[in-house]
Amino acid sequence: MDDKIKHNGIVENIGQGIVRVRILQTSACAHCKVASHCNAAEAKEKIIDVRCEKDSNRYEVGQKVTIATSSSAVGRAMTVGFVLPFIVMVASLLLVLTFTGNEQLAALMAVLALIPYYLLVYLLRRQLSKGVVFTIEDSNENY
Repeated sequence: MDDKIKHNGIVENIGQGIVRVRILQTSACAHCKVASHCNAAEAKEKIIDVRCEKDSNRYEVGQKVTIATSSSAVGRAMTVGFVLPFIVMVASLLLVLTFTGNEQLAALMAVLALIPYYLLVYLLRRQLSKGVVFTIEDSNENY
């Protein structure tokens, strides 16, 4: 069983040990036969920076490549982006509701509690990004 998340992409830029790869990120239903008639199907272009300190000269702009990251790295990113903020919101909501009994204030404070959370995530973005490492696996001629 493969423990990696892979995307096909095209090299956009190469410079100082970083290869920038453009990928097309699609939702799970983007390949459905009726996707063109459904609002749920979605695809976005993303630029991914891949650190290639030693071998960035192997790649050329326009080259088709496959980038990969571990599913555990994706899990950590999902936890920081979705699970922990949900816990912060629910905990804030319950605490304020318990101490004040005011539902509107509790809801407002639950939403406002995300401001310091995401500010902290922003300040720690470099340390957090070290946990999500992308690699270029190979050239993909069938892309």
